Amino acid sequence: MRISSGHTRDMTSGSIVRDIILFSLPLMLGNIFQMLYNTVDVIVVGNYVGREALAAVGSTTVIVNMMVFFFNGFSVGAGVMIARYFGGRDMERLHTAVETTMAVTILFCLLTTLGGIALVRPMLLFMATPDDVMEDAVTYLTIYFGGISGLLVYNMGSGILRAVGDTTRPLLFLILTSVLNIVLDFVFVLWLNAGIAGVGFATVLAQMISAVLVLVLLTRTTDSYRLVWRDLKIDLPMLREIFAVGMPAGIQSVITAFSNVFVQSYINFFGSVCMAGWSCYNRLNQFIMLPMQSMAMAATTFVSQNIGAGKTRRAREGTVRTLVMADLVTLVIAVLLFVFASPATGLFTEDEEVISYGVLFLRANIFFLLFNCINHVLAGALRGAGDSRGPMIIMLGSFVAVRQIYLFVVTRFIANTPFLVGFGYPVGWMVCCVVEVTYFIRRRGIRKKTAI
Repeated sequence: MRISSGHTRDMTSGSIVRDIILFSLPLMLGNIFQMLYNTVDVIVVGNYVGREALAAVGSTTVIVNMMVFFFNGFSVGAGVMIARYFGGRDMERLHTAVETTMAVTILFCLLTTLGGIALVRPMLLFMATPDDVMEDAVTYLTIYFGGISGLLVYNMGSGILRAVGDTTRPLLFLILTSVLNIVLDFVFVLWLNAGIAGVGFATVLAQMISAVLVLVLLTRTTDSYRLVWRDLKIDLPMLREIFAVGMPAGIQSVITAFSNVFVQSYINFFGSVCMAGWSCYNRLNQFIMLPMQSMAMAATTFVSQNIGAGKTRRAREGTVRTLVMADLVTLVIAVLLFVFASPATGLFTEDEEVISYGVLFLRANIFFLLFNCINHVLAGALRGAGDSRGPMIIMLGSFVAVRQIYLFVVTRFIANTPFLVGFGYPVGWMVCCVVEVTYFIRRRGIRKKTAI
């Protein structure tokens, strides 16, 4: 098998800025289309089903994230190792990493499906979900977890492709299935009158198709990252290397998502209208975070490949340039969304009261995402160098401990208002930024000796 082809990207030589842009741009566009799965759900539900259904879909986000994010941490670890072997031209280890990764993915699919369905109602009760929202939320989540294997397989397959620099073909798959999801949403909701259940079925079907497409690509390629089903097995030494990077990232993501269940419970206190406004804000917040998340992934792959090739100085330089680009792009989007906050929120609903809450949360928090840019890019670079524990500890302390302490103190001793509750997000971002920059400087950034 070939080590690479025209679809891959070797980022160990040439223009750093060009490599980062050409890698992250398709990734960012792909993330936009992936986000459309749930965003279109919210738009359709908010405009054609009702505010209670809108609140139900919005309130399920943190539960879905909590179940999926641990798996995504594993995919981060797999991507780091695959990128490192690809950069170092170690075809044998690269093949072993791919087969181990997909074997473990199959196990994750089974566990996440069963565990997710079993925990749906207990988690919604734990979040103090209002009675007028509960049954819709249970219906949507049960369907979503029933078909979550499509999402997990696609995410891992596209993660393998990203590790070798191929972000274009996963983008094409997402464009196709996102358009399909939009069509199916309207078919199920408007034509078949299936309500919130129809939205769930549309999303699951589209995700399953994206999974099939990426598996066909990995199976039929002649490059070194080809998936050979007869070789599918779990190599324990490789799995330990993957977990060394992926487990801290996964644990951090899961605990942060679980912490956000408490944030959602604070929002739920204000009723379904505020919940719906918070849901609209979260969708827009996810959109503005796409550039930083995409560039953080680019930093991970860039650093991994260059560490594998022994080019530590290039890895450090790429981290700095990625950070500057991420902040500039985020600033432009933040200004636009601040100015057009009301029409942007109005995409999800025509309810003026819901829109007012969405605008409140958006304008209060949006510019503080510049701090979060630094958090994500530095964490991505550190993970690419094999250091996942440092970012995990810093982010858990900031996004979980500090945020929960803030919410407890503010709501009990200052004032329990939607504005102050929503501002818990920026508080965590700012604290994380200060600590992570300090850690990065004292660690002397990217070093040749890593945690692996």
